Amino acid sequence: MAEPQTGPAPAPLTPTQWLICATAAMGFAFDIFELLALPLVVRPALLELGGIRPGTPEFSLWFSLLFYVPALCGGCFGLLGGYLTDRFGRKRVLSWSILLYACASFAAGFSTTLPMLLVLRCLVFVGVCVEFVAAVAWLAELFPNPRQREGVLGGTQAFSSIGGLMVAVANGIAAAWAVNRPAPLLPGIDLPALQLPPLHLPEFLAFLGSIANPHAHWRYTLMSGLIPALLLMAVRPFLQESPQWLSKRRAGTLKRPSIAELFSPGLRRTTLITTLMVACSYAASFGALLQVPQIVPGLPEVRAEVAARQAEQARPEMSSPGATGTAAGRAGATIEQIHSAHLMKMQEFGGLAGRVALAGLALYIVGRRMLLRLFLAPGLIAMPLCFGWAAVTGLERLEWGIFVASFCVVAQFSFWGNYLPRVFPLHLRGTGESFAANVGGRMIGTCFAAVTQWLAYWLPGNAMHAHKVAYVAAGVALAVFAVNIAASFLLPEPQTGSLPD
Repeated sequence: MAEPQTGPAPAPLTPTQWLICATAAMGFAFDIFELLALPLVVRPALLELGGIRPGTPEFSLWFSLLFYVPALCGGCFGLLGGYLTDRFGRKRVLSWSILLYACASFAAGFSTTLPMLLVLRCLVFVGVCVEFVAAVAWLAELFPNPRQREGVLGGTQAFSSIGGLMVAVANGIAAAWAVNRPAPLLPGIDLPALQLPPLHLPEFLAFLGSIANPHAHWRYTLMSGLIPALLLMAVRPFLQESPQWLSKRRAGTLKRPSIAELFSPGLRRTTLITTLMVACSYAASFGALLQVPQIVPGLPEVRAEVAARQAEQARPEMSSPGATGTAAGRAGATIEQIHSAHLMKMQEFGGLAGRVALAGLALYIVGRRMLLRLFLAPGLIAMPLCFGWAAVTGLERLEWGIFVASFCVVAQFSFWGNYLPRVFPLHLRGTGESFAANVGGRMIGTCFAAVTQWLAYWLPGNAMHAHKVAYVAAGVALAVFAVNIAASFLLPEPQTGSLPD
């Protein structure tokens, strides 16, 4: 059944609206670009900056810190950002948040210690968490027609998966060009070999230490996050503020946002249920999907390829045992990184398909509960199969499994981007979205990245660490999907297609 038509008829987008949509889409894309960079770089970063290897307590500790502490900081400041979005406007908060996370990501590429990397990743998360809330509120208020609004929100959020593809491509290129090899761009398409320049801190920052491996691919991957700041500087003068927010601000009728009001009798159930369900959506992503780079070293095909390359590096004509060991180790790491980047591409293709499917179905299915269950029900089966079976038996099975799993998980993020603006009034729109996304998603949901690693460390048995991570990820995914299906029966249905005042 189609969404009922309420409010003004849809009108063609003006050039300014197209520019705002493009800016928001860029923001969504690089939000995910920044977030998904960490799963790809955390393993080599821990090896270089701390000499910490997977399967050790130190690895689990720092893996947990690098995933959860930035998420906690992002959640706290993101909640404040929701308040600031309602207080000072959507455009201003979005612009500054993009600048913050882009510049912090670039600086993270020059990290010399793990604490330095941790601090800069915290700044990245703060910018990402604030930007998402501002962008969703801004877009929702630009389009009073419900179907047009659903289409714009769904279409722009689909660029999040483009951001995931971008970081996978960027990481694959960086891993290849760091060692002067041809770089994979798309299936069957390679870029010619190139040696990226070495990285060094400027002299006035020498007190921070020195960069041990100036050609480390993970550094180049992080530095590429500067791109959105350069694009924003070009378009910012042409952007306009949300007309709904601005008219109320000028008329003096805009109420002050209040977190306490989210727990008033009329909003309490909405706030609690959405926070719980957003937390489960993030838990499925961080506790399972984003563990794939830690699972890749255990795949039979990857292990065989690494062994063959290391045997080649160990030929008698190599200059010395020490040089042989270093070259073999780097060759193995490069192979694992290239396969991780490839699987990230498959994951993001699946996520993009899920977002597109959600955007299309949202135009024709009135019931928001029914819409969400179309992705939760198959995910309850697909996620355990992907991680409990495909992830430990073969690369090709995991490629298809991760596509389907990502389809079911990532569509949920577009769902929340469409749903949340419809259940909170204008003066609480940014605050309400921020509470669900940052307290539920960032503070609670992302901690499952650490939960999976710690459970894998303590999981009994003689399986290798990569396989233990896969088994735990399957269990985590099964649990959070089951909770979300149960909670969906309590999820409030929006009363109309129009945004509440």
